[in-house]
Amino acid sequence: MSENSSENSTTDYDVVLLVEQALTPVDAAQVHSLHEGLDVPVTYHVLLPLEDAAARIESAMGSLTAGDMMSSPTTPMSEVDLEAVRKDCEERSSSELAATLDALRRSGATAVGEVVTDPPIDALAAKVAAVDGREAIILTRPHVVSEFFHLDWTSKARRRLGVPILHLLEHESFDEQAEGYGDEGITGL
Repeated sequence: MSENSSENSTTDYDVVLLVEQALTPVDAAQVHSLHEGLDVPVTYHVLLPLEDAAARIESAMGSLTAGDMMSSPTTPMSEVDLEAVRKDCEERSSSELAATLDALRRSGATAVGEVVTDPPIDALAAKVAAVDGREAIILTRPHVVSEFFHLDWTSKARRRLGVPILHLLEHESFDEQAEGYGDEGITGL
């Protein structure tokens, strides 16, 4: 489902969430708790990137050992049904989005969302602009290597957007994140 900025009044506080996977009820409640004291209606615009079917196959192929790569494969790559994998990815992404929206709504939040096919930061920037977003929240699993080299979504978003960016780790409470190591956990602008 998608929406446009004309549906939002200028007094709404729009928050764009970029999520990597379905939020748990605890994740949703924590996100909603960040805005409970505001005197204006808050709308969460959830973006969940479509899992890349080709990358999923490539990842599975990468798990083969070098010895397996040297021998003849038992199943030719042409027999891999990429369309079936794509359909599975679309269904899983739609299901995860529905679960996330349900979790946010059960916490008392107003939430809309969409599965996006554009690069995540491009989709985030476009949605922030479209809804005149006041802030962005990125919820991910820990990505130590990409965060170290500042190639993660949060670092890219901070370089590109002119709104506060909050990075949270999915499936961890605020207290667990605060006890994290180095740059893990809750980070702001």
